[in-house]
Amino acid sequence: MLHRLQRHPIAVRAFFDFTLALTFAVPAEALGRLLIPGVALDEYEGSGFLAIAMVQTRQMRPEPLPKSLGGSFFLAGYRLLVRYRTSEGQRLRGLQVIRSDTNRRAMTVLGNLFTHYHYSFAEVQSLHVPERLEVNVTTPGGMADLTVTAHLRESDGALPAGSPFPDARTARRFAGPMPFTFSYERETRSIVRIEGQRQEWHPRLVEVELTRASFLESVGLADSAKLASAFYVANVPYRWDRGIVEPLRFGNRSTQ
Repeated sequence: MLHRLQRHPIAVRAFFDFTLALTFAVPAEALGRLLIPGVALDEYEGSGFLAIAMVQTRQMRPEPLPKSLGGSFFLAGYRLLVRYRTSEGQRLRGLQVIRSDTNRRAMTVLGNLFTHYHYSFAEVQSLHVPERLEVNVTTPGGMADLTVTAHLRESDGALPAGSPFPDARTARRFAGPMPFTFSYERETRSIVRIEGQRQEWHPRLVEVELTRASFLESVGLADSAKLASAFYVANVPYRWDRGIVEPLRFGNRSTQ
């Protein structure tokens, strides 16, 4: 019965004080082993992409409830950028969540009860001032420790050296969050897709100093992952629709 709850059964609203999204380019063949059934990598010039999103969230609550009853928490989410083709043949771009770290134990419990997003509790320290954002995440066993500083200048920053993207416009297509999030329900061999709706989404490139991202080591990508972009955005209202469950077609492994 738990799998029925994990389908994101109710619409949810929240407000993002800030989001810092780091996108890493990884050779596509190195990411294939992390994919769930039914999705394919969203590739560019032979690279797949893994994103780390750091979000300060507040007023998160089921849609019928008022803002005053919403919860606040920090989230560090690890996602693959993927594509999915529906049974009607519609091609959708989105995210596959691999891991989620949060500084609220209640969110860990509720997140794992109502989603497949693999929540874990973490210690988080952050400093958000006009000129910079500092984030330090400490996880049990050091599996996904994260230390990063973003420089929030008024003008846009530059793409990191070695980025596969030729310009900011192309990079923004792979910055996330994507319109959809996909997870796999083993019990019914189905894809659960959740559509997100955002307002006031105007991300800008920023320069970052990434000191530690041990999750890349944990999944064997430390040597192959290259920082491709870093985008920052603030003050974003967000909504997630109820999840939609779609059984995979027989033999469907790749959807491109």
